[in-house]
Amino acid sequence: MISAEILAAIRPVTLAFEQLGVAYLIGGSVASSVYGVARSTLDADLMADLKSEQVSIFIALLEADYYISEPAIRDALARQSSFNLIHFETMVKVDIFIPKGQPFDQSTLKRKQPTLLDKTDNHPFQVASPEDIILLKLDWFRQGGGESARQWKDILGVLRVQAKTIDQDYLKEWAGKLGLTDLLDKAFQDAAL
Repeated sequence: MISAEILAAIRPVTLAFEQLGVAYLIGGSVASSVYGVARSTLDADLMADLKSEQVSIFIALLEADYYISEPAIRDALARQSSFNLIHFETMVKVDIFIPKGQPFDQSTLKRKQPTLLDKTDNHPFQVASPEDIILLKLDWFRQGGGESARQWKDILGVLRVQAKTIDQDYLKEWAGKLGLTDLLDKAFQDAAL
């Protein structure tokens, strides 16, 4: 399902979050590949509710295998933004987004789904729900000026593959709250739903 390099890069990070009791989820193209049409990616996007008092232990757990910057992490926590890690063995970049404390971020973290990404490993990863990955990608698409064909294909792929089970009421409610209704309507139309 997901490339061995991506799995090798994200597994230790997610295990560190689990050891520290940090709520996290996998989003981005990894999540859209799980729920929609698989595509290659060179990085992984995670959301993690990491706290400042957990940073030192988080670094200690990962510093042997990752480029990791404590100042960058602390700055991301202060600004509720993002930081990244680079896995030395694979050179895969892992972007960690800090929740902004907004209701949508909290909803997304609550709705994460334990998902097996590797058939040889029975330990599940926490992955954003199909609905939330659609909303996140719609927002990224909008922020990018509506120019990213890859993001749009990811959105349509998830909509088409998950068409029978997708919670359209949830999608429409949050699209309205996030100012994404026009894009969601277009995505439904383009996906022929």
